[in-house]
Amino acid sequence: MSNPLGFGWKIHGDGKTIRPGTVVAPDERLHWPQTVGVGIQHVMAMFGATVLVPALTGFPATTTLLFSGLGTLLFLMITAGRVPSYLGSSFAFLAPVGAATAAHGMSGALGGILVTGVALFVVGLIVQKSGVGWIHALMPPVVMGTIVALIGLNLASATAPAMHEVPLTTFATVGAVVVSAVLFKGLLGRLSILVGIVVGYLVALAQGQVDFAPVFEAGWLGAPTFTLPTFHADVLPLFLPVVFVLIAENIGHVKTVALMTRRDLDHVNGRALMADGAATILAGAGGGSGTTTYAENIGVMASSRVYSTAAYWVAGTVAILLAFLPKFGALINTIPLGVSGGAGIVLYGMIGIMGARLWVQNRVDFSNPINLMTAGSGLIVAIALIVPLDFGGLQFGGIAMGTAVTLIVFHLMRTIARARGTEPTESPEDEGAAPSKLG
Repeated sequence: MSNPLGFGWKIHGDGKTIRPGTVVAPDERLHWPQTVGVGIQHVMAMFGATVLVPALTGFPATTTLLFSGLGTLLFLMITAGRVPSYLGSSFAFLAPVGAATAAHGMSGALGGILVTGVALFVVGLIVQKSGVGWIHALMPPVVMGTIVALIGLNLASATAPAMHEVPLTTFATVGAVVVSAVLFKGLLGRLSILVGIVVGYLVALAQGQVDFAPVFEAGWLGAPTFTLPTFHADVLPLFLPVVFVLIAENIGHVKTVALMTRRDLDHVNGRALMADGAATILAGAGGGSGTTTYAENIGVMASSRVYSTAAYWVAGTVAILLAFLPKFGALINTIPLGVSGGAGIVLYGMIGIMGARLWVQNRVDFSNPINLMTAGSGLIVAIALIVPLDFGGLQFGGIAMGTAVTLIVFHLMRTIARARGTEPTESPEDEGAAPSKLG
């Protein structure tokens, strides 16, 4: 890069075409018309999921878009243009934001988001100095997979009202999402969440479940709504598990980009975590949703073979411009219960299964009772604990308690097993359905 911000992109080839077997690297770009086109694709890819978060939490959609765009540009600056990424709304925040909002309003939830960003930034500073080895030791695959899974499964009950009250809209949305994911090819297939929202919205509209009055009353141009955070001790434990999930998503994103671009990006892991943390701090300070690197944009990069950070500068700028359209934000806020609930069924389930995917990808051995009890205990606590526990005035919900149980059970069992020489070892070959020590 020609400067610390990552500007000064080289033109790839003739600037119009990409030769077979090559990719447009992060420090390259096509001509601006092509680059703008790819940038708009990234906005479309993140749009459905990013605007669904404020629809589920009650946050202003335009404010979320503003801080999503600003966060993306901040990420590009802190990583000096080495890591192409769009920062969209993280679904890992849904449960703690919901609980914090119920107790202390939107400002209380923003305080939790801001503190989460600070924690992630500090982790990034440590990683930049010492590497990621300590993270893998603290959170091996069985622990990380369990934490990711329990967040999705804990949210399952939030979809029940939609299924009971407006079942047709809810399941029409689910059907549209799952069918479009395999029916369409290319970008449209990756926009299955957005397609599902549109179809579900039309079904809800036909049943008179949509109120357009706020849209007619909203202006065409105007600044987003800003809210200052407040801080409450009982909120903070709710957001601790989110830090772990953001770490896993961020490190996984950097690793994936490194593989796809054939570049060593290990030295940027710390910067990427700090950048994500800084963007989340910024969002929490003004009224936006917590951010994360977006997997949807990995798909756009893979299909277009364009990894240019110039395209992400375009994407971030477009998101910022959309934030100044109040009528657009009012339209997003008309998304009815059945549509958000139907999309939630798919998204929460995907979060849960992503945890299981971490187990599979890392070949977690569940014939090992340490792994089996770690995952089983954490998941059951997170799913069963609907009413938070009170410890000295602090509220601990299912996700916070499930995360704590997961970490404690794993490290306690492994420490004792190593001290006593009873730590199980992996079997030389798959035991299939052989019973574990639990019976």
